[in-house]
Amino acid sequence: MTSSSFGKSRPQHDVDIVVFGGGGDLARRKLVPSLYDLFRDGLVPDSTRVIGVSRSDISDDGYRDMMASSTREFTPEHEFDSEVWHRFAQQLSHQYLDVGDIGQIRSLGKLLRNHGTPRIFYMALPPQLFAATCRNLGEAGLITPETRVVLEKPIGRDLSGAKRINEVFAEYLDEHQVFRIDHYLGKETVQNLMALRFGNSLFEPLWRRGRIEQVQITVAESIGVGDRGGYYENAGALRDMVQNHLLQLLCMVAMEAPTSLNADAIRDEKLKVLRSLRRIDETNVRKTTVRGQYVAGAIDGAPVKGYTEEEGVRSGSDTETYCALQVDIDNWRWAGVPFYLRTGKRLPDRYSEITLQLRPVPLALFGQKPEDLVPNRLVIRLQPDEGIKLRLMVKGRGRQMKLEPVNLDLNLAHAVRGRPLSAYERLLLEVYRGDPTLFMRRDEVEAAWSWVDPILEGWAMQEMGCKRYVAGTWGPSKAVSLLDRNNHVWAEDAP
Repeated sequence: MTSSSFGKSRPQHDVDIVVFGGGGDLARRKLVPSLYDLFRDGLVPDSTRVIGVSRSDISDDGYRDMMASSTREFTPEHEFDSEVWHRFAQQLSHQYLDVGDIGQIRSLGKLLRNHGTPRIFYMALPPQLFAATCRNLGEAGLITPETRVVLEKPIGRDLSGAKRINEVFAEYLDEHQVFRIDHYLGKETVQNLMALRFGNSLFEPLWRRGRIEQVQITVAESIGVGDRGGYYENAGALRDMVQNHLLQLLCMVAMEAPTSLNADAIRDEKLKVLRSLRRIDETNVRKTTVRGQYVAGAIDGAPVKGYTEEEGVRSGSDTETYCALQVDIDNWRWAGVPFYLRTGKRLPDRYSEITLQLRPVPLALFGQKPEDLVPNRLVIRLQPDEGIKLRLMVKGRGRQMKLEPVNLDLNLAHAVRGRPLSAYERLLLEVYRGDPTLFMRRDEVEAAWSWVDPILEGWAMQEMGCKRYVAGTWGPSKAVSLLDRNNHVWAEDAP
């Protein structure tokens, strides 16, 4: 891990945090509430200053009131302390600033403490502003050896865009100063995935081809695009979710054991997985991928609009709000094991989980047909409730030797003591400490785009439009046939 002037457990130094996009949805819902939680629990110095930067004409007091309202809304009631908030709010301020104006960027320097004070610049901005903001910070002399810069996904919208952003950052910062965030890597259960794999000898002999038949990774959302229609039109589900979140989860499942918990040792293993992904392009994109877009339907009994009726969406748009893929990893451990990735909006439920299905027993001994024996399945639930479930076959009640499935269900919220850190709390704390383990390295980002770009090109070359699905259903019917040819079904359809 990179050594850090921030300290190993609780950072002791003064720290200035500048949040570009400080009035936006991410700052209101996640960043400021998470910083408040860390402040309340004594995990960051009391002298931490947070400067929200935006193009809104708002006073410091107005900004504090706005953030107080948001923090109350997005913090459990019993965890919000008005007295603690009052102390935290004294360190909170707002600055009107256009990131494209280097003169205004220079004026920001007057608000920061001296060059020896660690600085965190958090870019909660559209990716097209990353490079210019970094360049202006550098030319204004605001980047120091103690500076750390956090980038929200997506890093660009294709490989060439990601490289351009990374090259600008490399001009002004060393790699260990750049924290490319994927909040899924901060989730408690993703951390437990490593513990489950590498801390328990029980699973190591099973975690491979020959034992595992298939792997499914699902990130399902019941919400639509809301007020993000304009952004989504330029992204789509593949760029927005698969290129980062789902590929990172796939890497965590499929990677080999690192030589240590050193940041680069872990990221080296993830990079090997990305480089082992079988190419999907115009020759096989129809066979291995599904694009979908929701139309009007109902969620929890309430009617909802279709995608093209959402604000900011072009009439007749063919942007995908659903994406499913069969991914193959051509390496020694996973050859022949299909990984099914799936994400979508306006699905019936909101959850993220990883399912590993083991191969069936070779012989049915109990008077049942082989197809009546439900395969063992390990399910790792990431949200909304974090837990691990193992499905086994046991004898049912009565005289007959008839098997039925049962679940060993571990709810991590109940099993582990203490308040778990939210994903953003954990990640912000790691930025404080200067530990990049839970963040994406430059070559990881570029390897992911190298795999995704041919899919996007294949869709265009094959003129592969979106299949429509009704909001409140599990996506296009074609997603069923994606698995059916391997005699597999999606987890919610499995017995």
